[in-house]
Amino acid sequence: MEQEPMEREPMEREPMEREPMEREPMEREAMEREPVEQETMEQEPMVQTDPVAFTVKLTAKDLWKFSLYHSNKGMLGIFNVIFSLAAIFLLVTTWGSNTAMYRALLVICALMFTVWQPFLLYLKAARQSKSPVIQNPMNLSFSREGVVVTQGTERLELVWENIGRVERIRGMMIVYMDKVHAYLLPDSITGEKREALSELFRESLPAERRKKI
Repeated sequence: MEQEPMEREPMEREPMEREPMEREPMEREAMEREPVEQETMEQEPMVQTDPVAFTVKLTAKDLWKFSLYHSNKGMLGIFNVIFSLAAIFLLVTTWGSNTAMYRALLVICALMFTVWQPFLLYLKAARQSKSPVIQNPMNLSFSREGVVVTQGTERLELVWENIGRVERIRGMMIVYMDKVHAYLLPDSITGEKREALSELFRESLPAERRKKI
């Protein structure tokens, strides 16, 4: 018996209705948001009360003092002194028994940190003093609100929390921003205002951030 082929009625596929995908909140918010003009907020300049102000123009001698101080600071300075004294001691006590070459070597060692190093540092300071950054006068203004530094068209405002430390050495005060950058205030510039500036440092900085102030 032959089976009659069964006719299948075509199945009608119902169209799948997809619900519209909701846009991400950020996209929807961005589309709905109207353009807003962004106003640039300008920071108001620091207003200082009774500032102690100076106009600083450093000389080669000022830079030399600063370089010499850092080159002989801490353990390095102690080593330089011991090395120089040892060389001088050997030079004096063994002068008669040493050869000319050994004497010359001891002389060089004795002069290395007492003469040669200061001389080379002065040459470096003399070159630095001729640079435009040093040649252009710098204005430093100190008050209870902070420090304002201006040079030409540039202006920098610093609150006391951003000051690293202040040190007093022979002939000048050094205001450190960090381990590398510092502002020098020679006694020839601070003059009669030196005590007022020292008092301001004592009021504005804790003892651990002051040295000989």
